[in-house]
Amino acid sequence: MNNSTPSAGVYANGNDNKKFKGDRPPCSPSRVLHLRKIPSDVTEAEVISLGLPFGKVTNLLMLKGKSQAFLEMASEEAAVTMVNYYTPVTPHLRSQPVFIQYSNHRELKTDNLPNQARAQAALQAVSAVQSGSLALPGAPTSEGTILPGQSPVLRIIIENLFYPVTLEVLHQIFSKFGTVLKIITFTKNNQFQALLQYADPLNAHYAKMALDGQNIYNACCTLRIDFSKLTSLNVKYNNDKSRDFTRLDLPTGDGQPSLEPPMAAAFGAPGIISSPYAGAAGFAPAIGFPQATGLSVPAGLGPGALGPLAITSSAVTGRMAIPGAGGMPGNSVLLVTNLNPDLITPHGLFILFGVYGDVHRVKIMFNKKENALVQMADANQAQLAMNHLSGQRLYGKVLRATLSKHQAVQLPREGQEDQGLTKDFSNSPLHRFKKPGSKNFQNIFPPSATLHLSNIPPSVTVDDLKNLFTEAGCSVKAFKFFQKDRKMALIQLGSVEEAIQALIELHNHDLGENHHLRVSFSKSTI
Repeated sequence: MNNSTPSAGVYANGNDNKKFKGDRPPCSPSRVLHLRKIPSDVTEAEVISLGLPFGKVTNLLMLKGKSQAFLEMASEEAAVTMVNYYTPVTPHLRSQPVFIQYSNHRELKTDNLPNQARAQAALQAVSAVQSGSLALPGAPTSEGTILPGQSPVLRIIIENLFYPVTLEVLHQIFSKFGTVLKIITFTKNNQFQALLQYADPLNAHYAKMALDGQNIYNACCTLRIDFSKLTSLNVKYNNDKSRDFTRLDLPTGDGQPSLEPPMAAAFGAPGIISSPYAGAAGFAPAIGFPQATGLSVPAGLGPGALGPLAITSSAVTGRMAIPGAGGMPGNSVLLVTNLNPDLITPHGLFILFGVYGDVHRVKIMFNKKENALVQMADANQAQLAMNHLSGQRLYGKVLRATLSKHQAVQLPREGQEDQGLTKDFSNSPLHRFKKPGSKNFQNIFPPSATLHLSNIPPSVTVDDLKNLFTEAGCSVKAFKFFQKDRKMALIQLGSVEEAIQALIELHNHDLGENHHLRVSFSKSTI
């Protein structure tokens, strides 16, 4: 290959290079993504950070002259999740919108290309962080690495505070990088500051890497982020200054309604935020809040009032409205589409969505069995389930989840023909999040090919468990018991889809001796 034309190989079939026209058929999913309109001063690490929340980034090719890049994810599932996330929410780099689509390439071959040293160094730094090891000596890494014992708590200072930044806005931005457990906000040295605790130090690391120095709103409200010396936060009250998302039972502490700071008058008319999140790298999942936190939603906001993730003045007044395909703010019902009608059951959806919250009711549509409604305990859990499960493959089809227009799932009337498609699970003993402050809140992870197994009785062997998963149609790649506690194990399967199906089939499986197997997605690999 001629070294003077580094992109010749990548553009072998040329289609990626054409200007994207609305009528061009989109490529079929690929783990290689084509990014367009990239600002010329962007670093490799910034491009990689777009893919990080969705999985491992395995290769990168920057074509700076063309303002384009190719990003290769470790799996097609990760790429699909990433495209699905960024389709309604255009990501931004250096305040510029960036466009992402599937590439025609199935993998990136960059070994012989010049100028790849920086991309490879950036990838190496990131993979060292992801595997928890330190970066290789001599690898030029400006990102820093995750150190043993690094805190899951970030200290955030907001400079140029021209508009108020609420606890909700922080939660919305930082949730993109993992489960936020607690936030405390305060003013110190005339600066608005916050302490924010993640479930895992790795989440804190990625958030700091991607968001430090970014602006929340155009040209103001700049985030300055450091690791805190504290390793965990103690929140006594749930109000507009502090929140423990794992304990909805805490008092507000001040006798005031939780989230009604009288800011509307002070900040005038709506529309002060000209282009929401233009600076926050587009990382802003919409987060709903459980009604238990005393959140009020302005009545005038119809479903169409907010574009994807537009934070209007409702957020400035401390209220958060949740976008979704016509979904109502604060809604806890999800519309799940593109299911496999031959294999899906209400129980299967209950188990799968139950990983991210407590499922109260499930209804598979009588006339259109590839669609279902899933009612979660609250809007926060519905949002978590939607963020983690939409775009995953289940029984050979890519599942889609959005907020439903319905406020609740109706049970069929007495004698109404239903074929057992509607089920009420509100009193199920299998809910994972019933207890306030339950450990399960800290173990919410995206679907992964490695499953965490627990509640294994002493008599059950490695082979028993491997056989159980093999009989369920999985290919077992690796298995290990926890050294300290043989009641728990990790099992690695052939794909994320296999793991999702195994979790549905084998969670609560009776292993004998009055032990039922508990199955969750793991953040570790074996």
